[in-house]
Amino acid sequence: MNVWKTAAIAAPLAAAITFVTGSFAQPNAWPLQPIKIVVGLAAGGLTDTITRIIAQPLGEQLGQPIVVENRPGAAGTIAAEVVARGAADGYTLVMGNLPQMVILPAMQTTKYDPLKDFAPISIVGSNPFVLCVNPKLPVHTLAEFIAYVKERPGQLAFGSGGIGNGTHLSMAYFLKLAGLDMIHVPYKGGAPAMADLVAGHVVANFSSSSDALPQVKAGTVRAIAVSGGSRSPKLPDVPTISELGYPTFKTITWNGLMAPAQTPKEIVNRVAAEVARAVKEPAVVEHMGNQGIDPIGNTPEEFTAAIKADVALWTEAVNAAGVKEK
Repeated sequence: MNVWKTAAIAAPLAAAITFVTGSFAQPNAWPLQPIKIVVGLAAGGLTDTITRIIAQPLGEQLGQPIVVENRPGAAGTIAAEVVARGAADGYTLVMGNLPQMVILPAMQTTKYDPLKDFAPISIVGSNPFVLCVNPKLPVHTLAEFIAYVKERPGQLAFGSGGIGNGTHLSMAYFLKLAGLDMIHVPYKGGAPAMADLVAGHVVANFSSSSDALPQVKAGTVRAIAVSGGSRSPKLPDVPTISELGYPTFKTITWNGLMAPAQTPKEIVNRVAAEVARAVKEPAVVEHMGNQGIDPIGNTPEEFTAAIKADVALWTEAVNAAGVKEK
């Protein structure tokens, strides 16, 4: 083959290669197919609800359908393992949650590390805990609660959604900071724990906002403090524990999108930007608010920093509760 003929073939071939590789290098070329968000818990729960609230506007903004896949099992660790080992192409994400990504790895050995094996994208929403007491208890403030419990060491019971649950660890951590002694009564979830608080079988509990708000509004429990770094928009008159003299106390549960660790930064940033847009949509704000969820939509860097801070805090809470796997 002569040099001119070779050149004639090579030129368009080189152009085609440049076009193909260039198109994949451009972040605008992604996504070219539907995106899957894996949820490690059953349909109908809070994590699933948040995922489905955000899926529609996010899919519209990205120009591709969002498919929600529920893969429950082992408190979300199965789903986390699958996504962590999956293709880092931006087409399979996980809706991570605090217990799955922070508490469980602090309590036991997991086959994934939340920072080494994932690229945090954006926290979609957060849900602070609310310290509630039975309304018959003669306390209306955190200071009164502390004084009341101190006078009765080891005599009063608090409920939780289960051993190692965020509600259990929040109380264990607070009791350690305040120097209090209470009896722990674990339940199989937040709903039965709240039911027994209403009935007076336990005197207090930390409850998720979604469980607490209806009861607070009905007057069947009294909210005396919230666990977040700032006051809840749904309970603006209820102070935070951190502002009441415990600045290190900040326990919230969150749900955030995460990708496999080697996912291109352009894709991670693109999804984060679209999440930030989506959580400002009035319908999204309303639906999340109805669940007691605060929309967030932060950056990958902010999400990463939040996970690092949470690992330190919840490891201390796990140690305070004495529930770490031997």
